[in-house]
Amino acid sequence: MNLIALALAPVAIIIIYIYYKDKYEKEPKRLLLISFLLGAIVSIIITTILYSFFDLYIPLQDKLSVWEQFKQAFFVVGFSEELSKYLIVLLFAQQHKEFNEPFDGIVYAVMVSMGFAATENIMYVTQSGAATGVVRAFTAIPAHATFGILMGYFMGKAKFAPNKLYLNLLGLFFAILFHGAYDFFLFIEFIPGIWIGAFISLGIGLFLSKKAIKFHQERSVFKTK
Repeated sequence: MNLIALALAPVAIIIIYIYYKDKYEKEPKRLLLISFLLGAIVSIIITTILYSFFDLYIPLQDKLSVWEQFKQAFFVVGFSEELSKYLIVLLFAQQHKEFNEPFDGIVYAVMVSMGFAATENIMYVTQSGAATGVVRAFTAIPAHATFGILMGYFMGKAKFAPNKLYLNLLGLFFAILFHGAYDFFLFIEFIPGIWIGAFISLGIGLFLSKKAIKFHQERSVFKTK
């Protein structure tokens, strides 16, 4: 039970943080919970199916090959996990009337991402112990949040723009890009010191996420109401 609490604590902190960053019109808690659960269950199922497909058609040939790990990071892990989250935001959250300003894209994308991260983190922490939970609280969980914020920034803009498809896909692209970069530098651990690249990419993602949140906050349609 303590391990599960440890796994869920950083997820809860990020959810609360994003909830209070939505300053001008809070989203219905019911929709937030549904988004979280869809991320925790449906997104995991979609990802598992995609992993199985890639394992069948693009198997990892050489663990010590930079190119193989590049494919694994960007085209398997990054693509599969972010596509699964993207589809939920696109087909569920973005279709609701309550999704009525660009900042909502960030809120719902983070909720879906944190649902995914919660399930994933519980599996990692219960299998590997408390030390893994502590490390992931400062690495993988914030990383999933940044991927969600970057995706949600563009999907929030897409809801109210004529070029919806372009902006939606741009959100997916940047989520995959940062997810893939983060994982890639961790996957090629056989190159001494290269892991620092994961934290550099995470740092850039956190910086851009902060800018994205501020941008949509300042342009909220409810700011002056």
